[in-house]
Amino acid sequence: MTTVDVMIVVLYAAGLFGLAQWVSRDLGHTKTTEDYFLAGRTLPWWAIGASLIAANISAEQVIGQSGQGYVVGLAIAAYEWQAAIVLLVVAKYFLPIFLKREIYTMPQFLQTRYGTGVKSLMSFYWIVLYTAVNLTAVLWLGGLAIESLTGISVMSAMIGLAAFAVLYSVYGGLKAVALTDIIQVVILILGGFAITWLALDAVGAGQGALSGLARLGKEVPGHFIMILDESHSNYGDLPGIWTLLGGLWVLHFSYWGFNQYIIQRALGAESLAEAQKGLAFAAFLKLLIPVIVVLPGIAALVLAQDGALAAEVLNDKSDRTYGELMKLAPSGLRGLVFAALIAAIVSSLASMMNSIATIFTMDIYRQYAGREDDESHYVMVGRVVAFAAMLIALVLARPFLGGMESAFQTIQEYTGFIAPGVVTIFLLGFFYQRANEVSAYAVLIGSVIASLALKVMMPDMPFVLRIWLVFLANIVLGLLVAKLTRNPEAGQPVLLSDIEFATTQGFNVAAIAVGLILALIYSAFW
Repeated sequence: MTTVDVMIVVLYAAGLFGLAQWVSRDLGHTKTTEDYFLAGRTLPWWAIGASLIAANISAEQVIGQSGQGYVVGLAIAAYEWQAAIVLLVVAKYFLPIFLKREIYTMPQFLQTRYGTGVKSLMSFYWIVLYTAVNLTAVLWLGGLAIESLTGISVMSAMIGLAAFAVLYSVYGGLKAVALTDIIQVVILILGGFAITWLALDAVGAGQGALSGLARLGKEVPGHFIMILDESHSNYGDLPGIWTLLGGLWVLHFSYWGFNQYIIQRALGAESLAEAQKGLAFAAFLKLLIPVIVVLPGIAALVLAQDGALAAEVLNDKSDRTYGELMKLAPSGLRGLVFAALIAAIVSSLASMMNSIATIFTMDIYRQYAGREDDESHYVMVGRVVAFAAMLIALVLARPFLGGMESAFQTIQEYTGFIAPGVVTIFLLGFFYQRANEVSAYAVLIGSVIASLALKVMMPDMPFVLRIWLVFLANIVLGLLVAKLTRNPEAGQPVLLSDIEFATTQGFNVAAIAVGLILALIYSAFW
């Protein structure tokens, strides 16, 4: 990092902090919980779409997926491209229910549908997941990349990232996070395309990115296959056709449909139409992500074979791929790319902190505090909880993820133990009126037990297939238990008669366009 690089990063950080403070100003009134946790329900579509991607594209994707691009290739892009379809389904069928019922949090919906017990159980689960898995992963992978480029220790880098995320977001809440995410996404995409261009140009020996891409297609054609064969060494993580037909969809719906730190942006929309446009915008942005994270990882494989990158470092720890690629950037541009990486990391950290604070404050603390009218008190509690969650994640990051070969795949497998149960109780809660509290408990507990049993009894089964089998079993279990037990209490079933699921012509055109693009991609790289 040269002086110019450091100045660019400092200017970026100062500008982001200043913008966050400006959009967070109270303008003469006390900040309410709706202001802090849902941005006053005033977010426009472009802020929602950009913030969704900024929250999602973190070190887990930039670092983890570039590392998997190095090891596996384009097949890992299924996590990104299939998500585009899921975003459109969520926009059309799930958001109308959440926004019509004025939902703050996912646990709040579960309380209205199944009762306080289910809400409390899932509140605890999500807080633990976001703190011990998601925050720790983003911090650890971000620390690895910064260490690779600057030589700063991983722990020092994590502390710096955590401090920056806290400083710019903890005061302003979701509004500060969502509106500054516009800047984050622009920097992220520009920096990502810069790395992609430089990596491909280096592969092409200075003859341009297209020349490098052509060379990749000739020399590592196996890295441009979306559907892996059973003989592939990474089939266990990406099991061929089952990535397209199986449990990957369950992970996607759990993440994009019922994950508080993602869906919270849409809950803060000024209207349903704005929320749906925002998710359609995010779906288009999602199509670009493999180009800026996976493709550079594939290029790194050839560059390592050429001796342009340290093959021994990448073979030992593939999660260091993006950090090594950043060294290709010249002075000045390296600062922009570094700022893009920081943008990806801190936006996700800020989003997770805000969601942890929202769930703890609104779904746990408020239930027992007995201060219904003291809005400023709950806002302060949210800020304290966000700060505490970050401290806990800093302590847990190295012990939890330091020894993992690929943090990205590890996170997917951890999440897969409960994701089938989460998706099942929401789907049954939406569309099956007899679903009750007993069936929800049975599904959530059954999901964990069945996942663990299959993991022990059939350790070689790909986890994507295991998730799919557990999900199907959960649907059957939920239906059966609901039929054999009492009806839900009055008012609990979701009434759909007053909910409008029709979407605008613009949304429909966008959905068709995304579908056609994905069909072409899979046809080309099957």
